[in-house]
Amino acid sequence: MRVDKFIWCTRLFKTRSLSSKACSEEKVKLNDECVKPSKEVNPGDRIALKVPPIWRTFEVKDVPKSRVGAKLVHDFMVETTSIDDLKALEMIQLVNKENRAAGIFGRPTKRNRRDLDDFKSG
Repeated sequence: MRVDKFIWCTRLFKTRSLSSKACSEEKVKLNDECVKPSKEVNPGDRIALKVPPIWRTFEVKDVPKSRVGAKLVHDFMVETTSIDDLKALEMIQLVNKENRAAGIFGRPTKRNRRDLDDFKSG
C-alpha cells in the first residue's frame, strides 16, 4: 500500500490529499528517509511524521485493505515516540491553546506593534 494511503487509512491525517501533501513537503519519513507519496509500506517498516517540534514515530504491524475505524488502528501500527517527546508536544499544544484563548494568534500586526510600542514608551 502507498505511504500516503496508509497514513490516511490509519487516521493520522483527515484526508488523503493532506497525507499526500505532507509526503510531498518532506514531513513523512519511511525507515528514516523522506519519501514520495507513492512509496510502498510493508509490515515492520517505521513511519515518522513531523509534528512541530518533534517527529512522531510509528511501527507498521500490518497493512489494512481500506480506511479503518479509530478503535482498530492499534491492530495496524504501534506508536514508538518517546515519552519525553510526547510531553514536549503536549506542552507546546497547551501553550498554543492558552494563547488562542487569550486572543494571541501569532505575530502582532503592524498596528498592534505600534500600539505596544506606544504603551511601552509612555
